[in-house]
Amino acid sequence: MAATPFGAPMRQHFLLDPSYRNLNHGSFGTPPSPVLTTQQTLQRLAESAPDEFLRYTQPTALRTARHALARLLHCPPQDLVTVKNATTGVATVLHNLAPHFAPGDTLLYFSTIYGAVENGLFALRDHLPATHLRLRKIPYAFPISPPELVQRFRETIRAVRAEGATPRIAVLETVVSLPGVRFPFEWLVRVCREEGVWSLVDAAHGVGMIPLDLGVAFTGEDPGEGEGEDEWMGKVGGVDFLTSNLHKWLYTPRSAAILYVSPARQPLMRTTLPTSWGYIPAPAETPPRPSVMATPGADQTAFEALFEFVATADDTPYLCAPAALQFRAAVCGGERAIYAYLEALANAGADLVARGLGTEVLGDSPGPQRSAWRRCAMNNVRLPVRVVQGPEGGEGNKAGLRAEMVPVVVDWMQRRLVEEYRTFVPVFAHAGWLWVRLSAQVYLDRSDFEWLVPVLKELVGRVTEEFKLGKVSPHL
Repeated sequence: MAATPFGAPMRQHFLLDPSYRNLNHGSFGTPPSPVLTTQQTLQRLAESAPDEFLRYTQPTALRTARHALARLLHCPPQDLVTVKNATTGVATVLHNLAPHFAPGDTLLYFSTIYGAVENGLFALRDHLPATHLRLRKIPYAFPISPPELVQRFRETIRAVRAEGATPRIAVLETVVSLPGVRFPFEWLVRVCREEGVWSLVDAAHGVGMIPLDLGVAFTGEDPGEGEGEDEWMGKVGGVDFLTSNLHKWLYTPRSAAILYVSPARQPLMRTTLPTSWGYIPAPAETPPRPSVMATPGADQTAFEALFEFVATADDTPYLCAPAALQFRAAVCGGERAIYAYLEALANAGADLVARGLGTEVLGDSPGPQRSAWRRCAMNNVRLPVRVVQGPEGGEGNKAGLRAEMVPVVVDWMQRRLVEEYRTFVPVFAHAGWLWVRLSAQVYLDRSDFEWLVPVLKELVGRVTEEFKLGKVSPHL
């Protein structure tokens, strides 16, 4: 495979419909055709001799994939296993930790947590004795600086202790889903280490989008806005648990993810979801049942064996990780080139769209230094549609969209984007306005975001008339 310039020339390697502009790569990803060819070859091999493939070929290929991913993330391969997606990774960790929670234990998380993960927290709490797990949500909204958020986190930990409870674990993000901003996860993991709190990082948007280094811990001071990026970006050594999708940004087929568990926490991991052949009984219980899917003579830990075969499923997406890494190196020019292009395009595209709409980019800060919130492949642009509380004309008679109508309007807008404009960008409410989240990718360039400006202008005009919102100034 030959190197290909980013932008329009790169589209030849993806199966996207030429009439469809994929400005929402962040939700589901899409793999390049050479990686899909690798998967299809593996699937044909599996069907040609199912037992041979699932019992003997697949375990060897899975170890090869895990070793390649461990090199990318700078961690020992025995600390890295595969799961179906990041939501499954978070649920697997918490399911295993549940027996170890004690009365007063508190799980901390932020108000921008992914909705499905928060539902998992509710389900976990509901299945435990009422006193055994408290949830503490940390609210925030923009404008706020990363150091202010870190300080709020530390203060919440200490407030929980002052109440006589124990801050046991924190669920963090790398890049938030909505709004799409880069979370100060390196600093927050460091706070967890200092405060004796377990850290569980939901890096659904992580591997393949931003650098992640599990081998080096960030130990510096909290930098000011935009300062000292090289000292902290991606360094998460010392994290207790981290899970990240591969199919979003690393270009594997769906669905594939990794789960990292630090050696100190691996004894807590005794089951997968669903429980399968690698289950590790408690020491006082019956000895482990021999696995009919175990690889004889395999040199692996109990933690590795636990996740090697989790029920019968199509695990070929995991096995495509080496092909995806090869594509990124040979065709895209390597990890650093991808990260740099995605961040530069996400920011340039968001600035361009905001100027065209006369609004702003979320997380902007004054001065020439780029806001740390924007150091990723997704940015958010405000639409000139205000969200107001109460009856029409509430909040000082501001014209706008009533909050209870937001789900209906968002669904209407997103359906129009797909059906009539042949694109998609998530539309969501935040801090009193509607916003759109934009994703950069190697097959996109500035022209795609230039094309989006009149589309959004027209759509805002249509939604304003359709729902009789009245004219709203785009300016704050």
